[in-house]
Amino acid sequence: MKPPRLKRYARIRIIGAASGIGAQDQACADGPVAFHHSQAWHELEHHALVDWGRTLFAPDDDGTPTVARIAELCRHLADEVALTLGADEFPVVIGGDHSVAIGTWSGVARVLGEPLGLLWIDAHLDSHTPETSYSGAIHGMPLACLLGRGDKRLLNIGLPGAQVSAAHTVVLGARSYEPEEFELLQRLGVRIIGDEEIQQRGFAACLDEALAIVASAPAGFGVTLDLDAIDPQLAPGVGSPEPDGLVTYDVLTAMDWIAGQPGLKALEVVEYNPDRDRHGATAGLIAGLIGQILPPDER
Repeated sequence: MKPPRLKRYARIRIIGAASGIGAQDQACADGPVAFHHSQAWHELEHHALVDWGRTLFAPDDDGTPTVARIAELCRHLADEVALTLGADEFPVVIGGDHSVAIGTWSGVARVLGEPLGLLWIDAHLDSHTPETSYSGAIHGMPLACLLGRGDKRLLNIGLPGAQVSAAHTVVLGARSYEPEEFELLQRLGVRIIGDEEIQQRGFAACLDEALAIVASAPAGFGVTLDLDAIDPQLAPGVGSPEPDGLVTYDVLTAMDWIAGQPGLKALEVVEYNPDRDRHGATAGLIAGLIGQILPPDER
């Protein structure tokens, strides 16, 4: 039997986080605005329960270090997410590169008053620190930051210390990563369910295990989806495409199941690169994911 649908919020509020400065390919900065102007969004925007709130932009490059600019954006994003939850609305953050997750989940943790559970659906682990990163790109570091590891300017934005609970965090779908970040997550106790395990056990079984872990967090949990988790043949509009990956049917079905969990607090979809989005397929997927949160009788 399915669990009851998530708490009925007054509305779903979309928050754009238009930044690409944490990535090597910065075209993801255009993702939120492009989605806001897409046909996929236009088909959804008149829904009574869905509203586009604000789109936040990274500070202009005035010589300030990139990490400081990302920290400033993440503080503003945390404020916006906290305000959304305070208004009894459900936040859906559209990025932007994955460094914006530092702001999204810090804002949720601030409202909850304690670290939350987090389902991190991604082709990568995003758990480097400045000492281990091969590229220096901050979109490869946000999960480590949320776990309390990394550049001090990116820490403690919502709460002192970790924003998410390692014991209630799962990375699902990883297929491209370095040993240093894998070792960090293992040491902290984060469950990693990679592509090989998904192929062996099946997506549904792996999702069930992941949800059992994250949804057991006492204060609630969130979902962040890096679109590169999905096969780039199906979702081409991504910042860092990796061969193979999840199929869109599984991801949409998963979102429908996840939306039935009463502890769900927010959704984040990141790394949308409109320059690579053939025929708007990826924008359509984003709209579909938002639609899955709606009550079945109001979709």
